[in-house]
Amino acid sequence: MYRKAMLWEKLAGGKVKCALCAHRCEIAEGAFGFCGVRKNIKGELVTLVYGRIIANHVDPIEKKPLYHFLPGSSAYSIATIGCNFRCGFCQNWTISQLTATGGDVEGSELAPEEVVREAKKAGCKSISYTYTEPTIFFEYAFDTAKIAKEKGLFNNFVTNGFMTEEAIEKIHTFLDAANIDLKFFNDGSYKRICKGRLEPVLDSIRRMKKLGIWVEVTTLVVPGENDSEKEFRSLAEFLVSVGSEIPWHISRFHPDYKYTGLHSTPVETLEKAAAIGKSAGLKYIYLGNVPEGNDTICPGCGKVLIERAGFSAKLTKYFSQEGKCANCGYK
Repeated sequence: MYRKAMLWEKLAGGKVKCALCAHRCEIAEGAFGFCGVRKNIKGELVTLVYGRIIANHVDPIEKKPLYHFLPGSSAYSIATIGCNFRCGFCQNWTISQLTATGGDVEGSELAPEEVVREAKKAGCKSISYTYTEPTIFFEYAFDTAKIAKEKGLFNNFVTNGFMTEEAIEKIHTFLDAANIDLKFFNDGSYKRICKGRLEPVLDSIRRMKKLGIWVEVTTLVVPGENDSEKEFRSLAEFLVSVGSEIPWHISRFHPDYKYTGLHSTPVETLEKAAAIGKSAGLKYIYLGNVPEGNDTICPGCGKVLIERAGFSAKLTKYFSQEGKCANCGYK
C-alpha cells in the first residue's frame, strides 16, 4: 500500500531528500532510504509500510517499558517492518531488519481507524508504536495517533530517538509519552554498532522533554560495549541535566542476533550502574530483564508506591491517583 511520504524535498536530478530521521538520506530515483521502507518513485518519496502491520498485540504498558505513564494499564502495540539502525544485538531483528537482510516488505493491512477500534475494544488506554522503529512508519503512526486522540486514547513511542526536529515537531501534539533507547554515551559506538550517531538521540530527549512529552530512557547494558563506570556516569549526568525525574531503565542483555557469542549481563553490573545513577541525582532507576529492582519508591519518604513483578503492576495505598505520594505529598 504505497502512500506519499511526509517530510521530504525534491533535489536536482530526480533525487529526493528525506527529513524524517537523522540520516537525512538523499535518495536517487528507484532507490530506497537507509530504512529500506521509503522509496523514491519517479521523484516522489513514498512509504511502503503504511497500514501494513507486522505485529499487533495487547501489552502491559510496563512492557514498553513505561513505568510512570498510566501504570497498570494496557497498550495496543503495533509495528511495521524496518528500522533506521543496524544494531547487532536487536531482539526484534527478524522484523526490524527484514529488508536490510534481503527480505520483502511484509505485513497485513490494518488501517489507522481499525487500529483505534481494536485498541478501544481491548480496553487499552493507549496505543504504543513499538517493536521496530516507529520513526520509519511515521505516516501510519501519525494518522493513527491523531484518530486515537480524538477517541480519547493516549499515544506513546518506543524509539531509538534517531529522528529529526521536524518529525518531533510534527507529531508532538498527538504524542503523550516516549521511551527512548540511549544505547551508548559514545558516538563511536553508535557509528560502529548501530550505523547512527549519538547527538541526534540526545537532541530528541531534550526536545521531547521541552515539548511536554513524558520521557523515559532505556539502556541495554551489553558486556564489553557500554558497561564501563565512565559511560554509566556520563549517561546519568546527561539525564540529570535534562530532568532528574526521568526514569532510567537499565536492562540486562541476553545473547541474540549477531551477539550470540556474548554472555548475559551480570546483575552486579546493572546494580553498579544503578548506584552511579543514584549518586548522579536520578530519582527513578529500574533494572530490566531481572526480577528485582522494579518497584517505584517515593523519593520524598521512601514508601513503595507501585509494586512490580514481571510486567504486572500493583498500586499500593501510598499511590495517589493525582500522581502524588499519599504519605508525604511528593509529586
